[in-house]
Amino acid sequence: MPTIDYMDCFPTGPGTIAGRYMRSFWHPVQRAEDIKPGWAKPIRIMSEDFTLYRGDSGKPQVVEFRCPHRQSQLSVGWVEGDALRCRFHGWKFAGSGQCIEQPAEKEAFTEKVRIRSYPTEEYLGMIFVYFGDGAPPPLPRFSDFEKDGLWVETYVRPCNFLNNIENDPVHIPFTHKESEFFLRRPREIPAVAQEETEWGLMLTTTTSTGRVQYLHYGMPNILGFKESDRDHLAWRVPIDDESHASYQLDIQHFQDGVEGEAVKKRHLARTGKLGRSPNDLGAAVLRGEIRIQDLEGDDKANIVWVQDYAVQVGQGPYELRKKENLGRSDTPLILQRKLWIRELQALADGAPLTPWQRTERIRQLISYSHDPDPTLANV
Repeated sequence: MPTIDYMDCFPTGPGTIAGRYMRSFWHPVQRAEDIKPGWAKPIRIMSEDFTLYRGDSGKPQVVEFRCPHRQSQLSVGWVEGDALRCRFHGWKFAGSGQCIEQPAEKEAFTEKVRIRSYPTEEYLGMIFVYFGDGAPPPLPRFSDFEKDGLWVETYVRPCNFLNNIENDPVHIPFTHKESEFFLRRPREIPAVAQEETEWGLMLTTTTSTGRVQYLHYGMPNILGFKESDRDHLAWRVPIDDESHASYQLDIQHFQDGVEGEAVKKRHLARTGKLGRSPNDLGAAVLRGEIRIQDLEGDDKANIVWVQDYAVQVGQGPYELRKKENLGRSDTPLILQRKLWIRELQALADGAPLTPWQRTERIRQLISYSHDPDPTLANV
């Protein structure tokens, strides 16, 4: 059996051990509002291309990227009912992947042609897809996020998905120095304790003011936490080995005052209605054309994404992890990496995998304690 090391965790393409592992979970691939009935779109997930479309019934479908006839891209064709017709020669496919029409063939052989289709579910404003073999497991449910006023946001970042997953809480006082994070948290490095849970990794952070926060890293690619200002869930989904998409949910608790205004502006910026693109700003920072600390006005509204872009993309390709020098503050990160290596080794050995689940105990953990004397910081 191959011996798994940390570098095996990064590539998720077909045939890779991390790719096999990731394909055993459901992943969001699109905001539901971004694919309307009658539309087909190309999507790329874990270094594979697929076709996403929504038919007349409203159900999203995912099938192979190309028509098996002449390998034309299916997303440029027509959605007809709940089927998809290729633009090149009109071959038509049901959502199951079965070919149902071959207009130019006098003696059609549709029963012999079938492309692969993938189970889909629409939930919490996102389209989830299962890319693994066999019957999918039940889609995990998050009843505490099944609420009105749920914000569904997404971005693409040109770095490996683990760059994002490994974003530990110690980075906040430095990376987010100029952000609204400090409207309700002290500007200090928190103490961090870590433990493996039934869902993955839980970090408990505490500050000198008595502030406590629980961060849950649900295996394999979820971040969840609840604070005084918001409840948050995010999935980091590989596009390929050098880029990923984040699909995230927020329930905002403050709509008024300084915090409410900061939240509203941030949301406008994240939907492209205020300021320049955070990716464009982050890329300009990495090129040395601008400084984060000089951002102002509308460009500062979504400064958090600019800051994270700069440090995550700025880590470079994942091969550079071989040059890391970890310290004692990286103990939670080391545990997180051990979980990944352990699971991939079990998969390589044909051993049972951990049945991760977000239990009621995890869901009910209190995630924020107000500071004894909370103050607002200047941001």
